[in-house]
Amino acid sequence: MAIRLLLVEDHPVNARLLCRRLERHEYEVEVADNGETAIAMIQANPPNLVLMDIGLPGIDGWETTRQIRNNPVISAIPIIALTAHDGIEAKDHCLAAGCNDYAPKPVNFDQLLIKIQRWIESKT
Repeated sequence: MAIRLLLVEDHPVNARLLCRRLERHEYEVEVADNGETAIAMIQANPPNLVLMDIGLPGIDGWETTRQIRNNPVISAIPIIALTAHDGIEAKDHCLAAGCNDYAPKPVNFDQLLIKIQRWIESKT
């Protein structure tokens, strides 16, 4: 069974690059470019894991994560925050919003793959 990821990223170039790299590792990847679309996609067809950009237009990644966590049908989906904000304060803010993990941008792809695998395995 394929592992489905939802990448929430508003920058098309970043989304395309990360999507291609993830697909090379046999993940099925869907992309949402804003929080509202992400929530609708998750409700319609929940992925195994969400990669959440924090700096989104409209509702930001923190609020999108809070809304996911407040919906009991989709609240257990692992969310890894992707953000250009670095440091302990940014990580703490992401975790406080309900993200399970954190990956600063530019993304270290090898570390991201380890985090994805760890959260996928914890759900099985």
